Amino acid sequence: MDDGRPLFQQIAEQLEDAIIDGSLPEESRAPSTNELAAFHRINPATAANGINKLVADGLLYKKRGVGMFVTAGARETLLLRRRNGFAEKFIAPLLAEARRLGMDAEDLKKMIDSWEDEA
Repeated sequence: MDDGRPLFQQIAEQLEDAIIDGSLPEESRAPSTNELAAFHRINPATAANGINKLVADGLLYKKRGVGMFVTAGARETLLLRRRNGFAEKFIAPLLAEARRLGMDAEDLKKMIDSWEDEA
């Protein structure tokens, strides 16, 4: 947790990653602000900001007196958002550069397949 982005944003992204990979399943209890603060050695208010971001995004909800829980459908919501972000961040520039190099979609597919075979 030290890549120059705000800590609350990093906390939110770590929880999002846990929802996506299934280690924090839908309808399960999310770590409390105090648990996150103790684990990361940060101010509880900072951890609360990360959790509140996920509440605002509709990914977590509060059960009064019990804690925060992962919303049903949160994983699909995150996957869709991340896929769209992936396309904007990586695919669009890839296609633009391929066009500049005179490559078409089939050329790119062959290139990706060859890289995948090597991996």
